[in-house]
Amino acid sequence: MDIQIGRGKTARRAYGIDEIALVPGTRTLDPSLADTRWTLGGIEREIPIIASAMDGVVDVRMAVLLSQLGAMGVLNLEGIQTRYEDPEPILDRIASVGKEEFVGLMQELYAKPIQPELIEKRIHQIKSQGGIAAVSATPAGAAQYGATVAKAGADLFFVQGTVVSTDHLSPESITPLDLAKFCQEMPIPVILGNCVTYEVSLKLMKAGAAGIMVGIGPGAACTSRGVLGIGVPQATAVADCAAARDNFYRETGVYVPIIADGGLITGGDICKCIACGADGVMIGSPFARAKEAPGRGYHWGMATPSPLLPRGTRIRVGSTGSLEQILRGPAGLDDGTHNLLGALKTSMGTLGAKDMKEMQQVEVAIAPSLLTEGKVYQKAQQLGMGK
Repeated sequence: MDIQIGRGKTARRAYGIDEIALVPGTRTLDPSLADTRWTLGGIEREIPIIASAMDGVVDVRMAVLLSQLGAMGVLNLEGIQTRYEDPEPILDRIASVGKEEFVGLMQELYAKPIQPELIEKRIHQIKSQGGIAAVSATPAGAAQYGATVAKAGADLFFVQGTVVSTDHLSPESITPLDLAKFCQEMPIPVILGNCVTYEVSLKLMKAGAAGIMVGIGPGAACTSRGVLGIGVPQATAVADCAAARDNFYRETGVYVPIIADGGLITGGDICKCIACGADGVMIGSPFARAKEAPGRGYHWGMATPSPLLPRGTRIRVGSTGSLEQILRGPAGLDDGTHNLLGALKTSMGTLGAKDMKEMQQVEVAIAPSLLTEGKVYQKAQQLGMGK
């Protein structure tokens, strides 16, 4: 039901991941029997988790490691990796400056032109080591570098912006990217996003998207919601876009995976997003905490370098364990940020969901007290769910 904000303005209630809980059903199963496999663009993975296309999260090494561990990482084609032949000293500088100098430094470093030859080089480096070469660019970047990406033999192309739609008005001097034409002409699957509504996700599917990214502003280092005032809480956004996926599948026979992107920190967050209808998730800050991550214990939003309206910030996440510990365990922390696959399998077992489709159908309850109920000691002692 719509809620009246004031005379002439009503609003729909939306829910975030922290406000819901998953309800056990009538059966359970051993976690070892839970099948977490999913497919994106014809590529099957055991773990339905993608590492965000952020410079503090994914470089060539991380992309390869994630592939080896059963997941996937996306390389940002408009970041440090494609602007500098040797990105290591640049990453050292980003990690070394104080809070006040950070935005100015980022604007300076990201002003260096992107080198198309480095795009090809990074893709070849990932492929030569057996990794999945998934890459990301803004719509403007996709228009400029799409042919280079195709030539280099990338496996997946993510076209991502704060908000991406098929109906985009531009000044007469600018020709916007025709998403339908781009998807049709690219020889590799194209994943489009980000969006948060049924209508836009359905239009992106009709344009030929091989996957849809869902999420505006929930990321740990993102400040778009504060700067721009836009966004829809993730539980509602995912459920709405998943409904579009299901209706599109019924009409066309084409299944377009929904990927929840942003705001997911723990195994429980991932489980709840899938229960809301997501096929997979994209996370940044949990992977930025890996010892192998390029961010040196920092995580930053990719809109930060904007010369006009910087959004996103740099947060200190530290290094809490290896990438393998974070993805597959054994967990070294008690806060739900390690062994994400184990958490998903255990949750599925407890809920009686033997595969991802069944996980999407489990009962969901509105439960704003889920993370605080009975947790007085954990909160007081900064342990587990009280951190």
